[in-house]
Order: sequence, then C-alpha cells, then structure tokens
Amino acid sequence: MNRFATWQLFGLAVLVWGTTWHAIVYQLAAMAPAWGVAARFTLAAAAVLALAAWRGERLRFGPAVHARLALQGMFMYGLSYLCVYHAELHVPSGLVAVGYSASPLLAGVGAWMLWRTPLSRRFLAGGGLGIGGVALIFAPEIAQVGQRPSAALGLAYTVAAVALSAVGALAASRNAVNRLPFWPALGWGLAWGAATSTTLAALTLPWPGLPTAPSWWFSLAYLALAGTVLAFAAFLTLQQRLGPGPAASIGVMTPVIALAVSTAFEGYRPGLWTLSGGALAMAGNAMMLRRGAGAARSVATCERTPSSGPGREP
Repeated sequence: MNRFATWQLFGLAVLVWGTTWHAIVYQLAAMAPAWGVAARFTLAAAAVLALAAWRGERLRFGPAVHARLALQGMFMYGLSYLCVYHAELHVPSGLVAVGYSASPLLAGVGAWMLWRTPLSRRFLAGGGLGIGGVALIFAPEIAQVGQRPSAALGLAYTVAAVALSAVGALAASRNAVNRLPFWPALGWGLAWGAATSTTLAALTLPWPGLPTAPSWWFSLAYLALAGTVLAFAAFLTLQQRLGPGPAASIGVMTPVIALAVSTAFEGYRPGLWTLSGGALAMAGNAMMLRRGAGAARSVATCERTPSSGPGREP
C-alpha cells in the first residue's frame, strides 16, 4: 500500500467506509450483531492471511507478538464493531457517525498521553471544526434522540465504540514501531477480532444458522473485503505515514459520504444546515492534514522503516 499517495489512501478509506453504514443495515436485518461481526472479520481474516501466504510472508509468531496483535484485534475490530452494530439498533446510523467524528481528537490526545507526541492548535481547531460540522449534518437526528426509549443505550454504545477503536488504533501504531510485517499483522489482528466476537456470541446467543437473503451475503462480502481488508489496509498505512491523529480524521469525512449515499439511494434531501456542516467538516479535515499541524504523529512515523516490516511492501 505504500506505493499509493496519501490522498489516494485517504480517498479509498473515506469512500468505502462512507458506504458501510448502509451495508450494516442488511446484516442487522438477518443476524444478531455478535454473529454478524464474527462472520465479517472471519472472512476478512481468511482473505488477508491467504494473501500474505501467497506473497510468501511469514505467518508464525511467538506468544509475545500474538499478545500485541490480540490487543489490536480485540479493540479495533472485535469489541468496537460489536458496539457499532449494537448502537445502530438503538439510534440512527448518522448519530453513530457523529460519534466517530471525535476519533481524530481522541487518537491524538491518546498518543500525547502515552508518548507525548505533539498536539498543535491547528490540529485541535481542525478536530473541533470536524465534530461541529458533522453534528450540523445530523442535527435533525440528534434532535430526535430524546424521543427514543433506547436512545441512551445507543449513545453509550457509540461512545464505547469510539473509545475502543482509539485503543486499538494506538495499539496498531505500536505494532508498526515493532516492525511487524503489514499483511500478516493485519490478518492476525482481524483473526483475533473475529475470535473475540465469536466467543462472545457463542457464550450469549444460539447459532442462528446462515441467512438465505442475498442482501445479507452481498453486504457481508462488501463489508469484509472492501469495508475491512481494503479500508483498514489504507487506514493503517496512513497511520504509519501520518500518525494516529491525522489518520483518524477519516472519521470526520466518512459521515459526509454516508450523507451523499443517503441522498442518492434513500431519498434524503440535505438542507442548509447539512450543507454548512459538510463545509465545516471538510475545512476541519484540511486543517488536520496540513503539514506542520503537529497532529500527534506517533513514534511509528519516526522509527518505522519505509515498508511496514523488514523487506516488506504493504
């Protein structure tokens, strides 16, 4: 993935993740969240590990490395996405997207707390603009949350999803410092995320059987291969290149794409508040991505090799 320019990786992740909010709806219609997350990441892990094996990369690691990969996988893929799927059962998907707009600030502050990486005023201001812009986009949905009996639970799941995802992203940045090969690390991380969700599902829910609806299978393939393999490969490459904070600014722009999808396929008509929010989100995103923003670059961006592992091109 290092052969791609930063704007290409950023655009790929935003475009794909901007459409996965809608795809998740088809998963929830046919299967409980825990089993749906397990299926998604099991398929994604199998695809990535098969790719790594085809490339001739080493797939065996010791217990200490697997512990680090498990930390990344459990938080970034397993637990955080369980919360995302549960949140969308209780509140509109747009509100979950609003929560994820806080990802850049949370990742940046987390990197500063752990490793004292720099935080500039420009980065903090850009993050604030991004959050404000996405909030404006989904202001009508936010206004209706109080009318929903389970809104508080949905909000709690959203907050938990963002926090857990940030922990996983910071763990991934440390794995880059340790020069773990890109594709095997991604594959095993996904496998640990799948194992986490599968274990929780098996302990709490009966096996529902495989759905027969074509929409479930198509959405599963899209979420696993595009929404997980391609998008996370782009995101993790950006994180190695830019640091946790700037890479997480993808979470600010994703809701804007989700809004465009709703306009095109669901009959949504944006108003003045929505258009103004989109402009604010894009402006904040530009501020956070500008060079010299001091946007919480991780130690990985200083210590990593040009590839994501010894002699490997991700």
